[in-house]
Amino acid sequence: MKKLTLFALLAMLSSGAFAHSRVDTTAPHNGAVLAEVPTEVSFNFANDIRLTRVEMTHADHPSVQLDLGELKSFERAFTLPLEGMGPGIYRIEWRGLGVDGHVMQGDFTFTVE
Repeated sequence: MKKLTLFALLAMLSSGAFAHSRVDTTAPHNGAVLAEVPTEVSFNFANDIRLTRVEMTHADHPSVQLDLGELKSFERAFTLPLEGMGPGIYRIEWRGLGVDGHVMQGDFTFTVE
């Protein structure tokens, strides 16, 4: 009985690790160098996530929260409108919740020449 209980406990703990999602791809991709400012940014996650905050930082401007609109559900793919701020380095920081309730966050950068 103790072995069965231990096995069940380990199974529950390890399943939480699989519930966390990572970003599979972004557009523009991390480190991209572009000729023009994109009109949107996209995220594709390995598992469902609910985005709670996305912020854009540009060296010459204060940071701006991107409009999440009506995004309140758990999904794998998101596309958000982007307000261009001219040439320079853009940093996109995201924050969200996994299906298991864990907070996740990450960022990526791209440059507009």
